[in-house]
Amino acid sequence: MQAVGLIEVYGLVAAFVAADAACKKANVVIESFDNNKPLNAEALPVPLIIVVKLRGDLENVKIAVDAAVDAANKISGVVSTDIIAKPEEDTEKLLKLNCLK
Repeated sequence: MQAVGLIEVYGLVAAFVAADAACKKANVVIESFDNNKPLNAEALPVPLIIVVKLRGDLENVKIAVDAAVDAANKISGVVSTDIIAKPEEDTEKLLKLNCLK
């Protein structure tokens, strides 16, 4: 089973830049982009928060997340990151969720 890297950033541009940097720096693939958009997002004075989900072996995911954080911080900033070394089966189901169409 592959590790998962999660990078939560402000804005779609930062998400693309972070994903690009991660894939260039390490042997990972982008599993999906997801958003954490609340129902009343248009009324809120904050940018859209995007989660970039990466897959690969643990060492490559660690390298990729570091590269993504560096890149996203140059654009708009990082909300949070996490690495799941061995996702459980139930976690795997949740990782497949994606709100972006």
